[in-house]
Amino acid sequence: MLESIKVTERLHWPEMEQSKKYLLSSTVPVEMEISKKYSSPTVPDKQPLSPTQVCLEKLSSSILKDLFTTGTSSYNVLLQGEEEERQSPKHSPYRRPKKTVRCASTSSRSHDNHRHPSVTPLLLLGQQGSGDTRDTRHPSHHHVFSSASGGFASRQKAAHSITVLGSTMGLSPRPVARPRKTCFSSSPRTKLPSLPRGGVMREGENAGIKKLCILTAIKPSNVEKEKVKFFKSDFSYNPQFEYSNPVSPLVLARHNNASDRFLTQAVRIMELALQKYGNYEKFEQATGGNLLTKCRIWYLVKKYMEKEGCIGEIVVNVTDDLLSRASMTVVNSRPTLTINIATAREHWLEGMLRHEIGTHYFRGINNAQQPWNSGVGRKKHNLRPLNPTEEGLASIHSVLFRKDPTLWRASLLYYTVYQASRMSFSQLFHSLGRFVQDPNTRWDYCVRAKRGQTNTAQPGCFSKDQVYLDGILKILRHREKIDFQLLISLGKVSYEDVDRLKGLAQMEPVRIPHFLQDTACYAEQLEKIMEVNQLTDEELGVLIRDMED
Repeated sequence: MLESIKVTERLHWPEMEQSKKYLLSSTVPVEMEISKKYSSPTVPDKQPLSPTQVCLEKLSSSILKDLFTTGTSSYNVLLQGEEEERQSPKHSPYRRPKKTVRCASTSSRSHDNHRHPSVTPLLLLGQQGSGDTRDTRHPSHHHVFSSASGGFASRQKAAHSITVLGSTMGLSPRPVARPRKTCFSSSPRTKLPSLPRGGVMREGENAGIKKLCILTAIKPSNVEKEKVKFFKSDFSYNPQFEYSNPVSPLVLARHNNASDRFLTQAVRIMELALQKYGNYEKFEQATGGNLLTKCRIWYLVKKYMEKEGCIGEIVVNVTDDLLSRASMTVVNSRPTLTINIATAREHWLEGMLRHEIGTHYFRGINNAQQPWNSGVGRKKHNLRPLNPTEEGLASIHSVLFRKDPTLWRASLLYYTVYQASRMSFSQLFHSLGRFVQDPNTRWDYCVRAKRGQTNTAQPGCFSKDQVYLDGILKILRHREKIDFQLLISLGKVSYEDVDRLKGLAQMEPVRIPHFLQDTACYAEQLEKIMEVNQLTDEELGVLIRDMED
């Protein structure tokens, strides 16, 4: 092992192990060039640990070599996805990656798809700055963010290498020291939540594998091929979608019922935005800001997790292969947040995190300790469907605290689904030109509304996307009667069931997102959403019946 190391000066190994305690500071560059003598490698023992420092006890050079991931690693990469379940156990989980990442605040590439025995992270060795603005080239990465306040004693052994530049010279053998366990902090360890697969949190679908499979199955497998044909035809061709695991017609029929109940409100909300900004592209740039790189996304996600006190709990995956902007799922019993880099904008990212983590994740965690945390429990307590409450609440949190909380996306999704139920793909595409000019954006909305169909020349839709605006308006209608902290605390329940269930709930401990701590400020933001979107209680009262006593 030591024969491959190049150094600028001779290294003298002490007769006894001197590395009793080293502090790996976040301010030390990861790409290291040794230019000092190491004849007395001692470090003061009483230097306090920062949240990103790690204490290593009695580790040999081989273990230190293994602990360092690729030279520019800032966070841990967890090479874990749904496809890993099919990986043969004969393959070694410790295969050495072939390449490293050049981005100073991203993790190593996920080219190795072999299964790891655990998603528990090894270390967090990252800078606390604003994050590198350079991008990586791999389409997706898995991360878990951790800190010294919530460290992990990992069972995994990293298999990366470290190279020190300099001249080659022989080294005297170092006395072998048996590595002792790694100490990260004296603070209580953070434990990754292990959620049941039945508690899948994907865009607010009812808990259960069956629902998740529907969303996966209705994603066309030939999207890019059909997109090329559609664009070459001057937008007149109706795509013929193919599916790896087609859903039965009976199941699709249940999701092919579009409503026009809030169509007037959806159109008005979008027209108000167009009057103010001119077109959607200007609205997007003015309210969303610039697109973010993967490095910046990971930094902002970490900062948000610090606010919520959930560092080290969620695996993060950044990809460009996602129909939605983000989704919260459970993969191998671990909460996994997948973010679409193509739509991640600087002023919208925190709203997306409030949507996925502050709402879906926290309600999922709280739901796991309630007596209705299973299908049997929901039937026993006669719970209403969690939607439209789940997605309505999450969508409100997406625009909460924005300077302009226009409900554009929820309105456009509602409108698109309704039009898809009456039009072919090509007709729908041209219809959306009324609100969106960019053909790529229109294509994405059309695919979402037509997913599940094979021949898109026929009218038809996947109506799930109407649930966002539906839920928003119902919650806003009853905003003065709803206890929003209870709505989060009780888990995956409808706002209509809160009063009935609160006496049966397990309230210790529950997780409340930071933005809901100040209920007065929260209520003010709801009023602002009503005002900006020109919604009135009188109008909503006519459309939505009062809550039952």
